[in-house]
Amino acid sequence: MSDEARAFDPGRLPDRFRQAAKPGTVLLRLETTQSREGALDGAWWPRSRDVGAELPGLITALTEHLGPVVTVGLDADAWDDVPPRLVVGGRSVHIDRYPVGDDTVIITRGDRDHFSLLVVPPQASREAALAAMERAVRAGGTDSARQILIATGAGSGPPAEAT
Repeated sequence: MSDEARAFDPGRLPDRFRQAAKPGTVLLRLETTQSREGALDGAWWPRSRDVGAELPGLITALTEHLGPVVTVGLDADAWDDVPPRLVVGGRSVHIDRYPVGDDTVIITRGDRDHFSLLVVPPQASREAALAAMERAVRAGGTDSARQILIATGAGSGPPAEAT
């Protein structure tokens, strides 16, 4: 199947995205209308659980598409040394700590414009991470982040190559 044909297949990512996907990748389905469909707005595969090392790249990528990010909500128990705020690109971004689960981050721009991203565990195998990211950006998807990670084998265990 050609890359152009695959671009219209809602169950697969175009080849150029599959080839580029590696830890640190952000895949987004950004719907900036109030009638968003689907449980998730995108997926992120961080390289580690180090907030200071990982969030600036995510925030920079999102700012290019959404405008200034005001807040990032995450489960502090799932990350190392969560600060109350980060300065990214000269802007202060508040870090909300609440139990959304280690499989999700909530990005906020403005007062109440929230984007929910699947977080693929850093240790996930490439194939499992790609499968999870594909499901997360599927338009109209109703699976939760946890369901996606379980179904694709990208859960929080050791990478598939190591087992």
